[in-house]
Amino acid sequence: MSKPIPSLGLPPLTSAVIHILLALADRPLHGYAIMQVVEKSAGTEMRMGPGTIYGSLQRMEEAGLVRELTTRGDDRRRVFGLQPAGRRALEAEAHRLTRLAALVHAKRLIKGEA
Repeated sequence: MSKPIPSLGLPPLTSAVIHILLALADRPLHGYAIMQVVEKSAGTEMRMGPGTIYGSLQRMEEAGLVRELTTRGDDRRRVFGLQPAGRRALEAEAHRLTRLAALVHAKRLIKGEA
């Protein structure tokens, strides 16, 4: 029997979804700007090309996490904004990761930490 696929807005979120939501947390951005923000915040650990960005954004829009905004001017750029459900999903994931980090710290799994 196949394992059910969890809803995109429920934790745990994929790294790509987390980083895209984080990039959009402050303001709407177009796809290339999202790629730049993700690369700046995640470094070489999380490089996303256009296919990953726009494929993720499409699924995230279908799940109600983000929305493509209409823009004046340059119609070639697709601008996306965070929806309330996206902010809630990001907050839930942040809480989940905070609890996980506390467990890791309590188990003293990271050398050099007191």
